[in-house]
Amino acid sequence: MSSRETLLTIGGFARAADVYVETIRYYQRRGLIPEPVRPPGGIRRYGPADIDRLTFIKTAQQLGFSLNEIDDLLWLEGGAHCKEASVLAEHKLRNVREKIDRLEKIESVLAEMVDRCHAGPDNVACPLIASLHEGVSESGDPKVNS
Repeated sequence: MSSRETLLTIGGFARAADVYVETIRYYQRRGLIPEPVRPPGGIRRYGPADIDRLTFIKTAQQLGFSLNEIDDLLWLEGGAHCKEASVLAEHKLRNVREKIDRLEKIESVLAEMVDRCHAGPDNVACPLIASLHEGVSESGDPKVNS
């Protein structure tokens, strides 16, 4: 990596990682990506390790990790902290499963509302709109009257 050709300006780094320059700067302000030292009279340069770190961040985001959780994972990155990383991943997995459960409930309620709309096209009031006016139950689910 000592060759100047393997080092990128922030614009080249952004293109290589398929992100905006402002994303890199934001991650630097948050401490997720180190800001390279500016050589006297020169331009900061980024190398393969920076691209690897940004790839790590983007992949973790795609898996649903927040930037705060990613920061925690980066602290554990050395490899000797697999148990701690596993605990974070297990917590994220529980959250994802809870979201899936909530989405399945929403899907069921919406499907029922749509079916009610299609079952009674001659109704003066739309059953879906009427159900939304009735509010949600204590569990957070929309109330659906038969």
